[in-house]
Amino acid sequence: QVQVEDSGGGLVQAGGSLRLSCTASGRTFTSYAMGWFRQAPGKEREFVAAIGSGSHVYYADSVKGRFTISRDAAKNTVYLRMNSLKPEDSAVYYCAAANWPFKRDYQYALWGQGTQVTVSS
Repeated sequence: QVQVEDSGGGLVQAGGSLRLSCTASGRTFTSYAMGWFRQAPGKEREFVAAIGSGSHVYYADSVKGRFTISRDAAKNTVYLRMNSLKPEDSAVYYCAAANWPFKRDYQYALWGQGTQVTVSS
């Protein structure tokens, strides 16, 4: 079974960049789709981006053109590169694994612990 661990969050000024990492254990990593979600205080968890096992990518409209999801199969790692960050991007970001790049969080069975991203204005 795959286990996932996300990292790379931090404090950044508006307009800055961060790269989140999601490392998965388990030899079947490449067969999984991976997604990134985020949850801000008082808000529901929302879809950010997902990448399929065939590397098809999907993005929320709010991050399209600013965020890039990618995967490195050799390192069992998925990345979320975030550019042009805005204060409204502040949230806890979670990595998750599923058998398809779904956009609904309940369709993901495996979750990382979350990493905090704070964007100051």
